[in-house]
Amino acid sequence: MASEHTGERRCGWVALMGPPNAGKSTLLNALMGQKVTIVTPRPQTTRNQIVGILTETDAQVIFMDTPGLTQVRGRLSKGMIQAVWQSMAAADVILLLLDADLYIRKPEFLERDTAALAEALAAEERPVIIVPNKIDLFSDKSKMLPLLTRLNEMWPRAEIFPASALRRDGLRDLRDLIVRHLPAGEAQFPEDQLSTAPVRFMAAEIIREKLFLHLKQEVPYSVAVDIESWEEDEERGQTIIHAAIYVARPSHKAMVIGKGGASIKEIGIQARKEIRELLGGKVHLELWVKVRENWTEDLNFLREMGMIGDSSAR
Repeated sequence: MASEHTGERRCGWVALMGPPNAGKSTLLNALMGQKVTIVTPRPQTTRNQIVGILTETDAQVIFMDTPGLTQVRGRLSKGMIQAVWQSMAAADVILLLLDADLYIRKPEFLERDTAALAEALAAEERPVIIVPNKIDLFSDKSKMLPLLTRLNEMWPRAEIFPASALRRDGLRDLRDLIVRHLPAGEAQFPEDQLSTAPVRFMAAEIIREKLFLHLKQEVPYSVAVDIESWEEDEERGQTIIHAAIYVARPSHKAMVIGKGGASIKEIGIQARKEIRELLGGKVHLELWVKVRENWTEDLNFLREMGMIGDSSAR
């Protein structure tokens, strides 16, 4: 997805912001050209700030994929929201992703979902790019005109760039637009580094993604994954991973395990396959389900899992 090299190298940080389920993780993976963060049809999949590093001949773009901004309920949600504002504070460019299809069908939701962002970006002097996403979901593009008009009224200084992260429509030009707004500078990370996330974290996220996809609406928001042990068995040429799946209620444990263990077995098969691709070698994965009641309100647990900082959610 490289653009014409102008001779001046650029490097900077881009905060991907927006309401839940706007497609931020899908956009990040598409811009990166490979998967660096999990994607599910469920909103609020991303809990941590995920950094994807795109390095090309003319620029290094450091993307921060943040949790969806939503109404704050509980300590976990407050910690997630703090990650959003921290990313915004560190960014050279702010990229606001919106579900164009949703706001065309239900325009009254736009102000409701973006109130906090509208206030935060009102006097913003840094470059702001607004991306109405999911334009592949409607064929009559004239339907966008009222939405584009409203976005111009809300953010008159921002650049508006409709796109489809899923179909990758317009992403080459979006990437070039982002690069033009980055400051001049050399790369901050090695060229072959794709993310700041440790491999263990990425493995835990893969397991959590499979839980989201398998459990549908039932219990994914009260599920956390912790890699308890990670061993390299050189004799057998495999990585042995033991992961704990934490649930908030005893009834959720039975749902994750499934009848006769069928559910957790399928989750393990799907996760193992993707972790094997991530590591490029054999993987032995053991999953255990543990009940930790109301863990989403447990400050110590949230800190141990890296979901909030020391000063979060007080």
